[in-house]
Amino acid sequence: MRKAERHLLIKQVIDEFTIRTQEELLAKLSDYGVNATQATISRDIRDLKIVKAPDENGISRFVFFQGKEGSEAKNEDEKRLIQMIEDIVLKVERVHFLTIVHTLPDNAPLFAAVLDEIKPPHIVSTIAGFDTTIIISQNEEDAQLVEDFLHHPKDASIF
Repeated sequence: MRKAERHLLIKQVIDEFTIRTQEELLAKLSDYGVNATQATISRDIRDLKIVKAPDENGISRFVFFQGKEGSEAKNEDEKRLIQMIEDIVLKVERVHFLTIVHTLPDNAPLFAAVLDEIKPPHIVSTIAGFDTTIIISQNEEDAQLVEDFLHHPKDASIF
C-alpha cells in the first residue's frame, strides 16, 4: 500500500474508532490488510499531525491537531499543550539553553511535533527520541521560561 493510501486509511480509522496507542492503530490497520512497521506508523502520525487529546471521559486518544488563527489559536494551542504536558511529561530538566523533557514511552515525537507546530517564541527547535524531547532555546533566559512553563503549565506561559 502506498503512503498516500495508508494516510487516507489512517485518517478514516482515527475518525471512526477510538485509538489510544500506536499498537491499537497497527492492529486496526492490520484488520484492513495493511501490514506496517512501528517506525512507519510513527512517521505517519508525525506527518498527519496526530496528537493525543482527552476524550469526553478524560482518557487520551489520537486526534488530528487542529490549528486556528490569532489569539483564539494561541489559547487553544496552550490548552492543548497544557493537557499534553499533564498527560505525558514525566520529568523536566534544563542544561544551559536546552530543556530536556522525559515523556511516557513513545510520546516524545508527538510532543515535539506539537511544539514545532505551534512555534512558541522561546523555542528554536526540538529533537525527539522514543521518550525524550530536547527543546532548544536561543539563550538560557528563554530556556528558563520554557522550563518554568513545563513545571507549572497552568501558572506560566511561553506564548
